[in-house]
Amino acid sequence: MPEELNKLARKYALQNAVEYGGKANPGSVIGQIMAAAHDYRSRANEVTEVVASVISDVNSMNLEAQRAELERLAPELLEKKKIEKIHELPELEGAENGVVMRFAPGPTGPLHIGHTRAAILNDEYVKRYGGKYIIRLEDTNPPTILPEAYDLITKDLDWLGIEYHEVVNQSSRFKIYYEYAEKLLQGGFAYVCTCPPDDWRTLKEDKKPCPHRSLEPNIHLDLWEKMLVGEFKPGEISLVVKTDLEHPNPAVRDFVALRLVDEPHPLTGDEFRVYPLYNFSVAIDDHLMEMSHVLRGKDHLNNTLRQEYIYEHMGWKKPVFIHYGWVSIEDTELSTRKIKASIEEGKYTGWNDVRLGTIAALARRGIRSEAIRQYWIEVGIKSVDIKFSWQNLYAYNKGIIDPVAKRYFFVWNPKKVTIKGENIIKSHAPLHPEKSELGNREVILSGDPIEIQVVSEDVEPLSPGTRIRFKDLCNSTSETPVVFNYAGNDLSFVKEGAKIIHWVGPDAVPAKVHMPDGKIIDGLAEKAASDSISEIVQFERFGFVKLEKGNEIEAYFAHK
Repeated sequence: MPEELNKLARKYALQNAVEYGGKANPGSVIGQIMAAAHDYRSRANEVTEVVASVISDVNSMNLEAQRAELERLAPELLEKKKIEKIHELPELEGAENGVVMRFAPGPTGPLHIGHTRAAILNDEYVKRYGGKYIIRLEDTNPPTILPEAYDLITKDLDWLGIEYHEVVNQSSRFKIYYEYAEKLLQGGFAYVCTCPPDDWRTLKEDKKPCPHRSLEPNIHLDLWEKMLVGEFKPGEISLVVKTDLEHPNPAVRDFVALRLVDEPHPLTGDEFRVYPLYNFSVAIDDHLMEMSHVLRGKDHLNNTLRQEYIYEHMGWKKPVFIHYGWVSIEDTELSTRKIKASIEEGKYTGWNDVRLGTIAALARRGIRSEAIRQYWIEVGIKSVDIKFSWQNLYAYNKGIIDPVAKRYFFVWNPKKVTIKGENIIKSHAPLHPEKSELGNREVILSGDPIEIQVVSEDVEPLSPGTRIRFKDLCNSTSETPVVFNYAGNDLSFVKEGAKIIHWVGPDAVPAKVHMPDGKIIDGLAEKAASDSISEIVQFERFGFVKLEKGNEIEAYFAHK
């Protein structure tokens, strides 16, 4: 193996591993080698083989050992990788005198990561320009409403740091909707239809008018009164807004604005039977609440076209409509209907089950609201469609929590080992490598021999005479995979190539780590971790977790 190539691969592998939580990526290392030494571009197969061998060895090392070796080989590469500067959101047209904006979820369940884009971006603009931010709960479809969602949503918004000025339930505004329905009927901009829904829909698709469409307004107003007083059943009658039957998009042609619903509402009970549909209630509310800008996904483009007809019929000034690209969020269940059913079936433990993408679940794992905000500001309001990157979110989160998270040892798949040659050994480890003010955790071990527990995989492959440093405890050489001989405490032992492994003492406490994929990893945490319940900490060589207390330590995994 060419020595020069091996050295180059090793220093870049160490740098990549240190930057990304202890695991180097072959593609990144190969790219750095090719960029640094162009001669290797014609020897791609050889480079790939060398990198694979080097990375296998580097990735088996403890992060501390990787950092120590990199400091010895190439200290200039040890500069911490900085997350790119957060982009600012673009200016808003016509926002010079302040804005009025809104976030309008339906109370079908708590908020999830997908909701946070609109919530945060609207909040950012209101904070930038000043004005008013309204939370409007669009609760006009009783069968889908989860009563506790009203409180869950505002709780999630508070956690996200959203500074809203007013919370409005659409269910409290039915009489307002009725008033404007009558105005549209009086002006000849809407009609009441008693056609079978399928027949009406077929006519619309064929660009043909419903037979009721051309009737005089007084006939429609009479039908409207009968609709309000209960002379019809659901499906027998609806109020329709006129648009353009020649519009090339069938979805934009005449649309239903109000219909009958017999199911009681969680807040208003049986007081109302005539319920507004989305495009009607939204257009009325956006105007009456004086929205200056409507910021939402481009999946609402057809809705915007429909709503603009109401603005035109009523002679209202339109807000500035802005549509950002669609975001696909893979490998995450976001349907509140499906989640609710799964909770009832016992598949999930609740809305904060860490397998979910709800705000409650992310908070439980230790994802910070500031990281979510940074992510969406970076994505911005571009119209291009994107895939949500959990890794980018985790990078932002790590940048926030790494400087403050206390460090502890967690041993999974534990194996008991012994250290001979010393009866008392004292461990002195900082709670954070760069924040001495946080203090230290100290453990005094005694015995003949001294017993500790380590990760099985760390010691099972060891051959006699292997140099091992038990992190922040002592140096040793292996006699067998479970018996070690004390070798002092000189840190130069690490620079000479000793493998670093972590451990816990006899006073370790049982701990479970709940992973986002549903797996539970059992192990032992050092006793001092019990002092950090409710905090986000780092289990060294494992990842960042948020701690809870049950019969044992319950930890919820955030990311590496």
